[in-house]
Amino acid sequence: MPVFTAFARALRDVGRPRVLAVLFLPMLAAILLWTVLAWVFWDTWMLGLRNLFDGTGIARWFTEHGAAWVVGSFSAFVVVALLLPLMLITAMIVNELVAMPVIVSVVSKDYPGLARRTGGSVPGSLANAVVAITLFILLWIVTLPLWFTGFGAFVLPALNSAYLTQRLFRYDALAEHASRDEYREIVMRTRGRLYLLGLLLAGLYYLPFVNLVAPVVSGLAFTHFCLDELARLRRLSGVIAVNR
Repeated sequence: MPVFTAFARALRDVGRPRVLAVLFLPMLAAILLWTVLAWVFWDTWMLGLRNLFDGTGIARWFTEHGAAWVVGSFSAFVVVALLLPLMLITAMIVNELVAMPVIVSVVSKDYPGLARRTGGSVPGSLANAVVAITLFILLWIVTLPLWFTGFGAFVLPALNSAYLTQRLFRYDALAEHASRDEYREIVMRTRGRLYLLGLLLAGLYYLPFVNLVAPVVSGLAFTHFCLDELARLRRLSGVIAVNR
C-alpha cells in the first residue's frame, strides 16, 4: 500500500547524512522557544486565564466552596493544552523553512525521471501554511472541551495533527515537480490516503524521543508519497517526462 511504502521509505532515509543534519532541528527549536516563553510569561498567562475564569459562575462556586485550586489547575491545563499546538505549529514552520528543501532534494533523487514543472511558489506555500495553521488552531480550540471525555483527549489531537501535516507537506512536496493542475489532481485522487498517512505519522508525536524527529520523518513520508503519486499520474496520462 502506498501509504505504508512511503512511511517505510521515510524511515530508511532518516539515516542519510543530509537528513541527519536537520533531523532534530525543527522540534528542538520549537521546544526551546516555547520553554523559554513559558518560563518568562507563565505567571502572566495564568493570571490572565484566572481573571477570565473568575468571572464565570462555576469558578465562583468552586471558590466559595473552598476549591479555588480547581480553577487554578484548570487554568494550568488550558495553558499547557494551548502550548502543545503552538509547539507543533512552530516545529512545522521550522521544518517548512529549513528541512523541506533538504528533504525534497534528497527524495527527488529516487525519482530521476520526474521533470520539474514548478507549479508551486513561495507565496503559494505561505498562503497554504496560513490557511492550514488557522484551521488547525480553530479546530484545536473548538474541540478542546471534548478532551474531558478522555477518549477525545487521545483521538482529537491526532486527527487535527493529521489535517495539519497533510495540508502543509503535500504542497511543498509537489511544489517543484508538479504543475498546478497535477497538484490539484493528486490531492483530489489521494485525499483519503493523505489523511491516512497524516494519521499514521501523528502517532509519532505521542512517543517520547521519537517525537523529536517526527516533523522531518513526516516531511520525508509525504514527499515520497506525493512524488510517487505524481510519477504514477504521469504514467497513467501517457506522459513520461525525463530531465535532460
